[in-house]
Amino acid sequence: MSDTVIEPTIENPPVAFTQDKIGWTGWLQPLTEPELTDRHYEALVDKARAKNPYFALLVRDPDILEARTKTDNDIFYNIEDGLPRAERELAATAASRLNGCILCASVHSRFASQYSKRDVDVQKLLDDGVDADLGERWNAIVAASVALSATPPAFTAEHAQRLRKAGLSTEEISDVVHGAAFFNWANRLMLSIGEPTPAA
Repeated sequence: MSDTVIEPTIENPPVAFTQDKIGWTGWLQPLTEPELTDRHYEALVDKARAKNPYFALLVRDPDILEARTKTDNDIFYNIEDGLPRAERELAATAASRLNGCILCASVHSRFASQYSKRDVDVQKLLDDGVDADLGERWNAIVAASVALSATPPAFTAEHAQRLRKAGLSTEEISDVVHGAAFFNWANRLMLSIGEPTPAA
């Protein structure tokens, strides 16, 4: 494995939270498509991700990437029960906004807007931060996501009670916890190995 460090020169890097598409570049060399083995493609789960520089870097450890991707997919796509997709994306957006992960916030805010049709409220979260007033149900989800993303974590029974009072079921509260906690970890990983770039 090469440990070549990339020193990119990024002109006009994104510095504001946005729902627009942006890019990302790693500080370590990702694998190129000719370097990928069957095991790498299995770990990517979706072969199209081989063209994504983030996943092409993470696939250097295929076992961990495969576990990460299956967890991610289950959190966001397994929506037969529990929290609606829009609010799973809201939890990820709130964690990303708190952590300063501009790329993750852009991706998940777009999905939150798409599935909720509340693009004005989603943009308000990006513009005004995690204290923005989005209505009590969304406020409770954002507050719980922020508490789970704090260092050290600040999530308490009061956050769960607030979610319950806002109308969330036990399964929905579980989805908020898992989605926000996972994305807190994912943000920190992405922020530690690369940086956002303008859209290609």
